[in-house]
Amino acid sequence: MSLDKETIEGLREDYRLATLNEADVADDPITQFGQWFSEALSSGVKEPNAMTLATSTADGKPSARIMLLKGYEHRGFIFYTNYMSRKGQEITKNPHAALVFFWLEMERQVRIEGTLEKLDEQESDRYFQSRPRDSRIGAHASSQSKEISDREILVKNLEQLKEKYKDSEIPKPPHWGGYVVKPSLVEFWQGGHGRLHDRLVYKEENGLWKITRLAP
Repeated sequence: MSLDKETIEGLREDYRLATLNEADVADDPITQFGQWFSEALSSGVKEPNAMTLATSTADGKPSARIMLLKGYEHRGFIFYTNYMSRKGQEITKNPHAALVFFWLEMERQVRIEGTLEKLDEQESDRYFQSRPRDSRIGAHASSQSKEISDREILVKNLEQLKEKYKDSEIPKPPHWGGYVVKPSLVEFWQGGHGRLHDRLVYKEENGLWKITRLAP
């Protein structure tokens, strides 16, 4: 069943939970993100670490997908993936990317722009070994983003690998590891009544963060 245009046009929420003022935010975006992320966790937001990662080809053709944040610190925002996947290949040719977090329950959004760098092998291996066993095997079983004829190929690969590693540790594949998004811009968005949303943006200028307000 398809919905008529008027029904879709009428879908909207009027946000009223909070406002966001310059006096209420931290001096740097990582600290501010940490405060909002902690509030999302304590407020029961489901998978608050779910984020949209947008990458693009060397000539600017974009693609986006949902990823899971696996850490944030002074360097930036960390996630892990297959380096040979579509996003991995795009990152190799064009290291610029964007992240978006949307916490509907809190009427908040965080938008990040920056450049990507690979984590070192030791850090990627440490995280890989902390993953559930089936997830580690799955990293070997799937040639991410490659075309396959049917799902049975994955199932067969998985069973063969379970047998192979049944009595041993599962090594991190050489094509798998982490990235850190080093931010140059971070926007904090708080939904507002009548679409008068609050938008505060941190921009890096000469190694310092400048906070400005944008019209909604």
